Amino acid sequence: MNRIANVIEAIAYSSRWLVAPFLIGLIFGLAMLLFKFIGKLADFVIQARGNETSEAIAGILNLVDLTLTANLIVIVICSSYENFVSLIDYTKHTNWPPGLIKIGFSGLKQKLLGSIVAIAAVNVLEWFTDIDRHADSVKLAWVVGILLAFAVAMLVLAVADRVGSAADNHP
Repeated sequence: MNRIANVIEAIAYSSRWLVAPFLIGLIFGLAMLLFKFIGKLADFVIQARGNETSEAIAGILNLVDLTLTANLIVIVICSSYENFVSLIDYTKHTNWPPGLIKIGFSGLKQKLLGSIVAIAAVNVLEWFTDIDRHADSVKLAWVVGILLAFAVAMLVLAVADRVGSAADNHP
């Protein structure tokens, strides 16, 4: 019976490599996002001279939104690889940013939710800078409500992680 348990454990442990194709897919998605970013940047540069200031700000916020999304994808790729697929030897990668390595599951949750809140905040700013075209108060209320919901969720998660880590540190 012990032998069967060992085989099942080995299969279960090896199954972590099934996550690798998902991460490769995210890398391709990141490349596609770069393609979209370059297109938006080119449109922004071409149209910036004739645009109003509010339109220029909305264009810049759109670029920030894409950048934050790209950062979110990179965080997911790197931390998922390290946490679920294979450990990274930090001594071989001393120049890697600390935000990409040594991220525990709790830190990953915080970074993900923080990035989502930042992306939502940028979208709200886009709405406010272009409020004349987005005069629908119901949609604006939904956008702000979703941002607040994400912010509250991030706060609750931070408090839960702090309480959990404090409980772990006290015997």
